[in-house]
Amino acid sequence: MASQGSNVSSPIADFKPGVFFGAIAAIGGLIVFALYDTDVATARFEAIQAFATHNFGWLFVATANVMLVTSAFLAISRIGHVRLGGADAKPTYSATSWFAMLFSAGMGIGLLFYGVAEPIMHFSNPPISSFSDPGATLPQGLARNAQHAMGLTYLHWGLHAWSIYAIIGLGLAYIAYNRKLPLNLGTFLRAAFPRIPTLVVDLVDIMAITATVCGVAASLGFGASQINAGLTLLFGAPEGGMVRAIIIVVVTALATLSVAMGLDAGIKRLSELNMGLALLLALFVFVVGPTVYLLDSFIQNLGYYFQRFIYLSTWTESYTDEDWQSSWTMFYYAWWVSWSPFVGIFIARISYGRTVREFISGVLIVPSLVTFAWMTILGDTALHIELFGAGGLSEAVNASMPDALFAFLGNFPLSGIVSGLAVVIVTTFFVTSADSGALVTAMIASGGHHEAGFVPRVTWAISIGALAGALLYGGGLQALKTAAIVTGLPFAAVLLLMCFGLIKMLLARVPAQDEAAREEALAAE
Repeated sequence: MASQGSNVSSPIADFKPGVFFGAIAAIGGLIVFALYDTDVATARFEAIQAFATHNFGWLFVATANVMLVTSAFLAISRIGHVRLGGADAKPTYSATSWFAMLFSAGMGIGLLFYGVAEPIMHFSNPPISSFSDPGATLPQGLARNAQHAMGLTYLHWGLHAWSIYAIIGLGLAYIAYNRKLPLNLGTFLRAAFPRIPTLVVDLVDIMAITATVCGVAASLGFGASQINAGLTLLFGAPEGGMVRAIIIVVVTALATLSVAMGLDAGIKRLSELNMGLALLLALFVFVVGPTVYLLDSFIQNLGYYFQRFIYLSTWTESYTDEDWQSSWTMFYYAWWVSWSPFVGIFIARISYGRTVREFISGVLIVPSLVTFAWMTILGDTALHIELFGAGGLSEAVNASMPDALFAFLGNFPLSGIVSGLAVVIVTTFFVTSADSGALVTAMIASGGHHEAGFVPRVTWAISIGALAGALLYGGGLQALKTAAIVTGLPFAAVLLLMCFGLIKMLLARVPAQDEAAREEALAAE
């Protein structure tokens, strides 16, 4: 980083062979398991996911809520005046570039994959809850299910997801820029809890790398499936494992090139490009689609989400024998947790000079509102087609989720051109997720160096692509979901520990210059 933020380093930050080779061994084991016997692997993946979500779903729900409450506390308290880097620190990136990079890293491919598919799936297969009407055929029941579908979509993509990223990102940025320590999770735990054993610190770093690679690999698998569906529609390309493997190889090569170019030359420019293209797609759907309906729906969806916020945030299906949440809410929370080392470190890496309040507002509130707008434009337009238009999307989405976006775009003029644009957007998000993930894993394995070397960055870019291909081949989308859940489960406990450690350090006002900066800011008010 070509700024004062790049000067934050430490002599104790160094290549950690135990962490590097331990993570490589764990990821290599997953690849071998997925490829050795695909039938056995598929069955095992399903069994593992069922066990994890059935027995530990409560942990994911509790973790997400603790992260959100802690974020709110830090934003409204006097701690919010603390500046990352000290009182004189200036932000490295403009607000636009900063937001584009954190948003591309934080959501990326998922917005394209689930933007249409999730609201339609919740509408056509509603869970048993206080606000849904399973089996509804009358207009009022269908309307209730459509509204609840958007409420659940907001829950999965809103404040809880971004609060997970905000806490881990803030904690890491604080130790890096205010305590002048390496930018990795093990170092954070050692700073917050000085007596923690070195072995535990290394294990946490191994878990962070494994969770990051699996979380990003899941996104890449979704992206490869969706690109394959788009190429089939546009050019008649066959759908299957071989085509998806080729897609992953090509995109991994592009990601390797991007990460090799570094943060400013590669990742920053690509993030700004895919945000611009995504905005263009959303604007097209908004203008050509049911514009007034979407404006009405956005306001109503926000009201529904906040009115039922506590219920939705704490709902765990306790009083039903349903297992709906294991494929949706629990998967999402696990996915966000498994992504949190990657996104948290990346956001910390680009957030030098921001105050705590500015950081949380930028990471939590703004991305959530933009995500809500995106989901409303795509999701509510799809629901409008089902409720008042030609219909047919429920059947298409239930038959193939990767095809959902293109079945949806088929209802618009210039569908071929717009579908081609969608393929390009998925590809750019694909590359951004892979290169950002590779940069972060290289940083962790190097002991927290902000500028991890060329060879480690390339190594991890290739590893992420290899794991995505292996899991997609060995167990399809189910394997990708399972990998995210299993790696996210132990890391949820780490996040809770980090949450406590962050509050402990900020309240202690260490180092002393942070206290002086806070007093100066308060006096200025």
